[in-house]
Amino acid sequence: MTAAANLYPRRRARNVIWTVLAYGATALGLAMLTIILATLLWNGFGGLSLDVFTKNTAPPGVVGGLLNSIVGSIIMTVIGLAIGAPLGILAGTYLAEYGANSRLAVVVRFINDILLSAPSIIVGLFIYQLLVVTVGHFSALAGGVSLAVLGAPIMVRTTEDMLNLVPNSLREAASALGMPRSLVIRNVAYRAVASGIITGILLAIARMTGETAPLIFTALGNSLFTVDPRGPMSALPLIIYEFARSPYAEQQRLAWTGALILTFAVLGLSIMARVLSASIKQK
Repeated sequence: MTAAANLYPRRRARNVIWTVLAYGATALGLAMLTIILATLLWNGFGGLSLDVFTKNTAPPGVVGGLLNSIVGSIIMTVIGLAIGAPLGILAGTYLAEYGANSRLAVVVRFINDILLSAPSIIVGLFIYQLLVVTVGHFSALAGGVSLAVLGAPIMVRTTEDMLNLVPNSLREAASALGMPRSLVIRNVAYRAVASGIITGILLAIARMTGETAPLIFTALGNSLFTVDPRGPMSALPLIIYEFARSPYAEQQRLAWTGALILTFAVLGLSIMARVLSASIKQK
């Protein structure tokens, strides 16, 4: 009894200490996020105007906006999504439905884990050597390919994890009705986890939207408005990186405004992904 009585206060004290540390870490994280968002709002909100969305970037002394950068970000993200989404979803489907624990599946998972943690600048250098050097010029297409390499691993992991949550009884019931494996996956498994796959796509878009390093080596940037993916193209991360180093106040203000727009776009995508995840849990 004495030993047990002495043990309880120590466990209680240890529990209190770790609880306080956990709450402290949470408060610190929330405080840092609040400071970052407050700083963005303080420095970027004042620069929001119609010119930001209707005018292209301009030299110092001229009123400009971020139209070409916003359009460029959308175009390269769409290119990355068009390339990465089919690859990611199909690879995740293979791992969950066909590969299981085969040697090829183990290799694919290992490579996917490496790509998930690979520095984006390494991916940018790889695509630079593969496409830019080979073709002989920078292009938005090369930028989109580099974004696809960064976004596809997220979709692979999400698709595999979601499909693994589908009960085998659903697959067996569909197979008992005479449906081939491909139709079982398409009409049963995909429908059951459609929200989860869409969540993975949204998270991949959020990752691709904020990347700067790979675009420096692939898309380069462009002060003119263009929708031709075969040539250099501007993007919000590129213009933020460039204008943040500028000595001119108007360009620094545009950099803060661009950062504000980009941050809230990514936050919006993250909130949508969480809402979809919550709907999956409720189902």
